[in-house]
Amino acid sequence: MGQQIKGLKEERPWGYFEILVDLPHTKVKRLIVNPGQRLSLQSHKLREEHWVVVNGPARVTLNEETRDYNYGEHVYIGRGVKHRLAAPGEQAVEIIETQVGEGVPEEDIIRYEDDYNRK
Repeated sequence: MGQQIKGLKEERPWGYFEILVDLPHTKVKRLIVNPGQRLSLQSHKLREEHWVVVNGPARVTLNEETRDYNYGEHVYIGRGVKHRLAAPGEQAVEIIETQVGEGVPEEDIIRYEDDYNRK
């Protein structure tokens, strides 16, 4: 198992996430992004991600393209793809994120832009 306890709520400046499943090559999270907030523009070397929007609309950037996704829509993020999730409106965005890859540590984040000055 990973270093974090499943179900533990991890606060972030943009909202929070909960780990639902934590296996060596697979992690499933529930992410809540507060209204008007967004995650860093980032990519991953070791994993790919699959997002399903369960409350939105969610604004998603994949490399140079940004578009809105609604309830039930799915987003695939390949390794090395720059991506960002945002809650552009007045309601929180909720997604279920499935990470799959060689390893799924939290440290597998390369940040390019971050509203909260994280590295």
